[in-house]
Amino acid sequence: MPRFNERTLAEVKPPAPPPESSSHPRATLALTSAATAVALMTYTAPMVTLPEVAADLHTPLSAQAWLLNGTPLGLAALLLVAGSLADDYGRRRIFVAGTLALGLITALGALTSSTLPFTLARIAQGAASAALLASSLGLIVHAFPSPRGRLHATGVWGAFVSGGIAVGPLLGGAMPNWRVSYGVLGAALVLVAALSARLLSESRAPRGGRPDLPGAVTFGLALVALVAALTLGRDGWLRAPVALLLLASVLLLGLFAVVERRSATPMIDLGLLRHRRFLASSSGGLFTGFAVIGLFSFLPALLQQTLGMSAMHTAWLFLLWSGLSFAVALQVRRLAGRVPPRWQLALGFLLHAAGVLTMLGSLDAGSWVRLLPGLVIAGVGSGLLNAALPLIAVESVPAGRAAMGSGAQQTFRYIGSCAGVALTIAIATSSGSGLAHGSDLAMLVSAGLALVAAASVVALREH
Repeated sequence: MPRFNERTLAEVKPPAPPPESSSHPRATLALTSAATAVALMTYTAPMVTLPEVAADLHTPLSAQAWLLNGTPLGLAALLLVAGSLADDYGRRRIFVAGTLALGLITALGALTSSTLPFTLARIAQGAASAALLASSLGLIVHAFPSPRGRLHATGVWGAFVSGGIAVGPLLGGAMPNWRVSYGVLGAALVLVAALSARLLSESRAPRGGRPDLPGAVTFGLALVALVAALTLGRDGWLRAPVALLLLASVLLLGLFAVVERRSATPMIDLGLLRHRRFLASSSGGLFTGFAVIGLFSFLPALLQQTLGMSAMHTAWLFLLWSGLSFAVALQVRRLAGRVPPRWQLALGFLLHAAGVLTMLGSLDAGSWVRLLPGLVIAGVGSGLLNAALPLIAVESVPAGRAAMGSGAQQTFRYIGSCAGVALTIAIATSSGSGLAHGSDLAMLVSAGLALVAAASVVALREH
């Protein structure tokens, strides 16, 4: 009989897992989903408290778009660079840093006393959320390498996007004032950051080289110019400042493309624009922000101003849309292998358009009951969108660039959100026939954009 000593036993032991393997996939999914939900709550909580915040900060109507647009602006400007940094320098590192920063900034935002510092805090919230959101999908893809596991995990993550959107307004309406809700959200994020630092495993796909700072700067400035133009446009679209800002945005985007082509480590590989799946992911994100988020970000404020509803009553009504979105997104994973994500996107946009058209005339009639069928239909559509978008985002890029793919899709989503919020407010408040009539015009534009989105997603079929 052969003799075994400690050295022999050591030699026959199975090799230890690599240091970057994910040993806690369930913890990874739970923590990334929780952080994502709270991040979306910081984004949506001000939707029902906008009149209160505007009054508290003495914000004029013409500047209220900035109160909502600060966070999506920070998100859109930094999601791409955050995704690249996460892939190169460690997804857990970027995730924990973003979650902790978001918690601290949110808590500090409750202490602001005027429009400018509050807007700057909202932009900083968006920047921190960018690190959190872009790295979370990269962590999930690493933790669930099999197609079946990835489908389940991205479906749960997408459902928590809807869940955060649903709970945020309820929290904002339930708290004594908006400052308390910010403190609660900040504390929750700091707790999630502490648990993540302890339980998550690191993963990365390094390319070498330095971060693409010139690309980040030019892209961020282009977005600022675009959002400023859309915000100022409500006072006249043909004015010189609006035209100059739009021109600056176009020129800066052109410069960004040049920078990306010459960079050794670009934020986004422009060659991906030749791939139809990546284009479907990008256009799906863009139109989700433009048509869906843009309208529903300002709709709660419109309900309060036209129907005289309280913040809490508005939040409960809003929950019908967002809660259904959460439930549908959680169940859509059962469609795996039967309905491609691209067709889920198209159906989601069609249902949003149908739901919004059903709501026409409700505010003018002074009846919130007439909104209910449309909120149900649009909520189902939103759930389909939130389930399909994260899956198609990570499938549209190589596996090692999952965080960049997530960042790219979400960048387009929040670019659309910035533009959609500014456009919705401009249309709703510029009508000479009152807010109710202006709201109908904004709904028509949202439905039209959703129909265009459905057609574009279907047209971008794969070879």
